Amino acid sequence: MPMHQPSWRREALTNSGGQVLDLETAVKDGILGGGGGGGGITGGGVDKVDLKRMIEELDLSDDVPTVFICPISLEPMMDPVTLCTGQTYERRNILKWFSLGHNTCPTTMQELWDDTVTPNRTLYHLIHTWFSQKYLQVKKRSEDVQGRVLEILDTLKRVKGQARVQALRELKQVVSAHGSAKKAVADNGGFGLISSLLGPFTSHAVGSEAVAILVNLTLDSETKGNLMQPAKVSLVIDMLNEGTVETKVNCTRLIEILMEGKDFRSEVVSSLSLLVGLLRLIKDKRYPHGVLAGLSLLKTICSHKQVRSLVVSVGSVSQLVELLPSLNLDCLEMALYVLDVLSTLPEGKTALKDCPQTIPNAVKLLMRVSEVCTQYALSILWAVCNLAPQECASIAVENGLAAKLLLVIQSGCNSSLKQRAAELLKLCSLNYTETTFMSKCKLTRTIQ
Repeated sequence: MPMHQPSWRREALTNSGGQVLDLETAVKDGILGGGGGGGGITGGGVDKVDLKRMIEELDLSDDVPTVFICPISLEPMMDPVTLCTGQTYERRNILKWFSLGHNTCPTTMQELWDDTVTPNRTLYHLIHTWFSQKYLQVKKRSEDVQGRVLEILDTLKRVKGQARVQALRELKQVVSAHGSAKKAVADNGGFGLISSLLGPFTSHAVGSEAVAILVNLTLDSETKGNLMQPAKVSLVIDMLNEGTVETKVNCTRLIEILMEGKDFRSEVVSSLSLLVGLLRLIKDKRYPHGVLAGLSLLKTICSHKQVRSLVVSVGSVSQLVELLPSLNLDCLEMALYVLDVLSTLPEGKTALKDCPQTIPNAVKLLMRVSEVCTQYALSILWAVCNLAPQECASIAVENGLAAKLLLVIQSGCNSSLKQRAAELLKLCSLNYTETTFMSKCKLTRTIQ
C-alpha cells in the first residue's frame, strides 16, 4: 500500500520564491489561506460550497499540497483525524484500516497505545480554505472566458475581411483552451453565427478558421442540417482540396460529424471532388494525422451503399492497396475495412484483381498484425480468388497463402475465420495435385 512517510506536522511547503516553509509559517504567511494572505473563506458563496463538491469539481491533479493528502488513499482529505503517533489520515480510511484488524499506524507501523482518532480541525480549515480559493479562481476564470466569448461573437457580427479572420482565430484559441467557452458559444447563438459565415462567397481564410471552431463544438441537429446546405458543403470540399493540411483535416472531421446526424443525405458526399481530395490527403505520408482523418472519413462514407461505386471509380482500390505496407495499425484496419466493403461490388472485385499488389500485400497481413486485419485480408483474398480461381489462387499460393491459411486454421481465431480459411485453402488446392500442393505449402510435416 503506497504511503507518504512524513506526518503532516513535518510536511514542507514552498512559497513563490522557492523558500521552504513549515506548516505554521505557511499559515501565518497566507500560503495555505491563513494569516495576512487574505485566506479566509471569502465571497461568491464559496463558504456554502461543500468541500467534497469542490474537490470533485476541481481538476488540480498534482497541484494539491501533499500535506492535504491522506497517506492511505493518496487523495485530498475531507475529514482529517490524527492518531496518537501524530500521523493524520482521512477518517473513513483509517477506520477501515482498523476494521481489518490492524492496531498500528499505517505510515510508521508503530503499535498504537491509544486507538482514539482526534479531529484535526486546523488542518480541515486549511484544506477548506485552500480549495475555496482555488474554486473562486476557477469560477472567476470561467466568468472571464464567457465574457470574452460574448465580446468576440459581437465583434463577428460587425466586422469583415481580415478583422473577421482575426476574431475567428481568437475564438478558436478560447474554445480550444477552455471547456466553458464551448458552452458559452452554444448558449449565445454561436452555432448559427459561425455557420452563417460559410457560403459561396466566403474566403478560405475565413472558412478555415470557422471550420476549425466548429469541429471543436458539440453541434446540435439544427446546425448540422444548416451546414449540409450545398453551398456550405461545396466550400468545405474546396478547402479540403486546396487548404493547408490542418484545414484539410478539419474539413474531413466536419464532414464526418455531419454524417453522424440522423438527417444526413448520402448525396452530400457523392462528390468526385470530395473523394479525390480525400485520397490525396490519405496518400500524403508526411502527415500521419491527415492519413488517419482521411481514412476515418472514407470508412464512414463507405458505410453508405449508394456511394461505394463512386469510391471505386476514382481509383481508390489500387491506391489503398499500395499504401497497406506503410500504414500503422489504426489506419491499416480502416483501409482494409474499406477494401473489404468495396470487394462486395463487382467493380470492386475487378479492381482488386487487377491491382498486382493486392494478393502479396494481403497475404503478408495474415496472422501478422491483428485478428481484425486477418479477417479483412482473408475476406479480400477470398473475393479475388473466387473471382478468378485459376489465375489468382495460383498467384496467392506462390506468395505463401497456403502456409498462412494453415496457421489461421491452427490458431485461436474465431470459428468463422477458421472456416473461411479452410474454404480458401480448398479452393487453392484445386489447381494442384496433392503432392505438388503439399510441396508448395512447405508444410508436409504439419499436414501429416
